[in-house]
Amino acid sequence: MQRDLSDDLFDALVENPDDTSDLSEAQHAAEPGNFLRHVMALSASKVADGLLNPKLVLSWLLEHLGAGALWAGLLVPVREAGALLPQLFTAGAIHGMARRKWAWAAGSAGQGIAAAGIVLAAMTLEGAVAGAVIVGLLALLALARSVCSVSYKDVLGKTVGKTRRGTATGAAAGAASIAVIAFAVLLMLGAADRLALVLGALAIAAAGWIVAAVIMALMQEHAQKGEAKSVGASVAQMRLLREAPQLSRFIVARSALVGTALAPPYLVLLASGDNAARQLGALVLASAVASLLSSYVWGRLSDRSSRRVLMYAGVAGAGALALALVFHMAGLGGTVWAIPLALFALMVAYHGVRRARSTYLVDMAPEDSRPAYTAVSNTAVGVFLLLAGAAAAGVAALSVPLALGLFLVMSLGGAWIARGLDEVEDA
Repeated sequence: MQRDLSDDLFDALVENPDDTSDLSEAQHAAEPGNFLRHVMALSASKVADGLLNPKLVLSWLLEHLGAGALWAGLLVPVREAGALLPQLFTAGAIHGMARRKWAWAAGSAGQGIAAAGIVLAAMTLEGAVAGAVIVGLLALLALARSVCSVSYKDVLGKTVGKTRRGTATGAAAGAASIAVIAFAVLLMLGAADRLALVLGALAIAAAGWIVAAVIMALMQEHAQKGEAKSVGASVAQMRLLREAPQLSRFIVARSALVGTALAPPYLVLLASGDNAARQLGALVLASAVASLLSSYVWGRLSDRSSRRVLMYAGVAGAGALALALVFHMAGLGGTVWAIPLALFALMVAYHGVRRARSTYLVDMAPEDSRPAYTAVSNTAVGVFLLLAGAAAAGVAALSVPLALGLFLVMSLGGAWIARGLDEVEDA
């Protein structure tokens, strides 16, 4: 069989390229090209994710447009809950599709269209109207994102061997980090008007999702009969909240710790003022560097005790928020370094929560119940995110520091609740 460039790149990038243990002969023959399609599609999607960034970029944009704290505070809960809640209702239908690449491609295209709408809204609207329209478009983007989230693991599992999947997703994550850091440097250097840079980044994000959709559509995914699950059967899984006490406690702890995810937009608001535009680059850079430096370490610690990582990350998140409040009360919020430093500490804590919650859920759940545990956890936390995010946005409309104080208390509460979880890694 004649080799092409994709075969050579595949052999150079992965270990054990000839391992066919979990792929059919036809799937293995198409694997080199599919592997590169995964890297390209996921890279384009993750770069788009990093450039849009509701926690920082969209928060700054709404502040610049004069939308107010209420709409900025809704960005993260709408994005996070919108990506979690629909999964309970869409997963059954998607798993019944013979070729699930079409679900991912449609979801990616939907994100691109919503991102393009955000650019258009930012160019033509201002004030509360801009805030309402952009948050609405972000909700549509999150819904499309949930479709991608449900379908991607199935597509990856059917087209790339199990010893090469981490390489494909890891390469995409690396590309996203480099792109976000480059964007942050451009913002810090003031290479152009910052609003123009932000709108340009959002336009690139929209194009990235569209390109990712096209690449995924070209994936050589062989048809495989799936078994669709009814919405009623999916909803019935919520009985686990009553039947599995440790799952319920984990969900309560995870819900309290969402303060580490909800707080960054309010740090952007604290940084508002004469230096707000200049600080945006520092904030984006601090977030990207925190991810690069902390994710691996938290992952190693989670393999030892994900329960303890939840506790440590909750306390660290509370400490970071306390630091931000101290800077604000000391009149340092307008400096270039103070709020980015607090954000760096907060994002380190956030990645600890994110890594530990994933590890704990997988290690706690019985093997045949992991999909159900995941669906129930995502749904319950998604509902809480919406409620807590809306409440915090209302509080922030009165006082941003008060909203940050609320997240501080939530983080400490989450750490305390996690203290009562079982040590699942020792089981």
